Amino acid sequence: MFFISVVHVNRACVHGLSLPAEMHCKVFNMEHTAHSLRSHSLPVFATQAGTVANTPAGQGAASLPRWDLSALYAGMDDPKLHADLAEAEKKAQDFAKKYQGKISGLSGKELADAIAAFEVIEEMLGKAGSYASLLFAADSSDASISQFSQSINERLTAISTHLLFFTLELNRLEEADLQEKLKDPALAHWQPYLRDIRMYRPHQLSDDVEKVLLEKSVTGGQAWCRLFDETIAALRVTLDGQEITVGDALNRLSDTNRATREQAGKAVGGVFEKNVRLFALITNTLAKDKSISDNLRHFARPTSSRNLSNMVEDEVVDALVSAVREDYPRLSHRYYALKAKWMGLDKLEHWDRNAPLPGNDDKLIPWSEAKNIVQKAYDGFDPRMGKVINTFLTNPWIDVPPAPGKSPGAFAHPTVPSAHPYILLNYHGRIRDVMTLAHELGHGVHQVMAAKQGYFMSDTPLTLAETASVFGEMLTFQSLLDAEKDPQRRRLLLAAKVEDMLNTVVRQIAFYEFETRVHDARKKGELLPEQIGVIWRSVQTESLGPAFNFTPEYDVFWAYIPHFIHSPFYVYAYAFGDCLVNALYQVFSEGAPGFQDKYIAMLEAGGTLRHKELLAPFGLDASDPGFWRKGLDVISGFIDQLEQG
Repeated sequence: MFFISVVHVNRACVHGLSLPAEMHCKVFNMEHTAHSLRSHSLPVFATQAGTVANTPAGQGAASLPRWDLSALYAGMDDPKLHADLAEAEKKAQDFAKKYQGKISGLSGKELADAIAAFEVIEEMLGKAGSYASLLFAADSSDASISQFSQSINERLTAISTHLLFFTLELNRLEEADLQEKLKDPALAHWQPYLRDIRMYRPHQLSDDVEKVLLEKSVTGGQAWCRLFDETIAALRVTLDGQEITVGDALNRLSDTNRATREQAGKAVGGVFEKNVRLFALITNTLAKDKSISDNLRHFARPTSSRNLSNMVEDEVVDALVSAVREDYPRLSHRYYALKAKWMGLDKLEHWDRNAPLPGNDDKLIPWSEAKNIVQKAYDGFDPRMGKVINTFLTNPWIDVPPAPGKSPGAFAHPTVPSAHPYILLNYHGRIRDVMTLAHELGHGVHQVMAAKQGYFMSDTPLTLAETASVFGEMLTFQSLLDAEKDPQRRRLLLAAKVEDMLNTVVRQIAFYEFETRVHDARKKGELLPEQIGVIWRSVQTESLGPAFNFTPEYDVFWAYIPHFIHSPFYVYAYAFGDCLVNALYQVFSEGAPGFQDKYIAMLEAGGTLRHKELLAPFGLDASDPGFWRKGLDVISGFIDQLEQG
């Protein structure tokens, strides 16, 4: 889901603190908007620039639709873009002159007016940042686009320094004083926004330090992220005498021919082994940078800042992680033992993990058919959602084909309420790509429906951002399963769904464990590439189980996963969302009255409510230790069916 850009759309310092990406402002990180980098039956980051040969039969990449960003700006040289930035800078300077040092003396109504004015400026900056980020995502290999994105990023950061004081002063308000101001109905409207900002009060530094950290971010963490992106985009893997992108090579790990998969797996490992010192340097530097920031802000552990930005308690995340790890044997270990048996193998190699099952022709699905499949699934759930889906599928809001320099995977980005969301895909025409479309359209629906809350309060925490997307996948899967009458095809569909769920839950918790161990070890000193590889192998062995043998080149496969670089500890949000949706879908399938209305109300709430408030109408509570078991039981139940079949 959300990593790509060099440009962090500062939404532009909603939190006011110059924190890392997960806390500093409302940044454009595709995982928040979500973005299917968890991958459907592929490793994360696996569906990058493709070729015509990898697209549906009879439909070359050139014929697949590309997005039109003119709802934001007409081009990099659009006079409106530069006029908007100039206007935003003037407004920011005027805002600072009017309000800096005076927040505590404002009445409730005056403070409400100030927040409204602040939101206008932030949305202007967010629009420019969204445009630059989406351009970069579509072609990070274009030097002019990279230069443009960096210049926009620097401009946004410079303008944001005028605004930094605002949320810092809001957080210095005494609670009793703020509560008195909130008695004014005008300010009460902004209560969710104020609630979220004030979560950071214990971690706020002095104004001068915050300003320095904000200004230095351009040459610090953001620069390392850009180096990672551009390095990945430039790498080439030699296969069958041709140089292809990493994404294309990884796509071959799902080829029906085992020799092809092995060749691709070893070749990818070889390329990353040659570059592993650079990736280790990036990883070490960003982990140390985060550690310094965490220490300054008095976070208890490396994951705490992410959990705070997700508005979820450390204990809830710990319960999720523990539940999944305890269930490795009955989930991934059990399934992959079945897969090895079906494939006639004593052991699976890493290049077999996403291999098609015997009997699966993995037929290519034309783009037009994919659209119809997903449209039907959403229409069948609720026509209101189907109507929103149709606007995405009939307008140039989706960038569909693989292309050189294009960001891998998939994402949905909400941009700003005054425009509309955009979706990026790398469509290869397989069933997992249809599921990716369903996933990202779920994000799109969520973003459209929440837009009424405005720029500041439409975003949801990452833990809830995956709800609509995973629910949309489940709707599409059930629609396909119900329509399929052939027992063999049904078994293959069910197995594919289990693999997706394992990639979403087990694999992402293993990623989370990897990050945790790397960041903990980094506190003791810089890690050699080999040390990082040992950690990677240990978590993969633990999570995937005894059905696998891991050859040496797999020890460097940690290097291409962008979440580790752009959004530390983001990955557990996928498992959170999948287990949550499993429980939610169970309520729906049991025929709970008024489910659709409650579900749409949940999406429309955006970021105004927390997970307890959003789930209460469905009788669910993520803080209940038994909650995660319900979600994991759904996966286990599917594996039960496969064992019986």
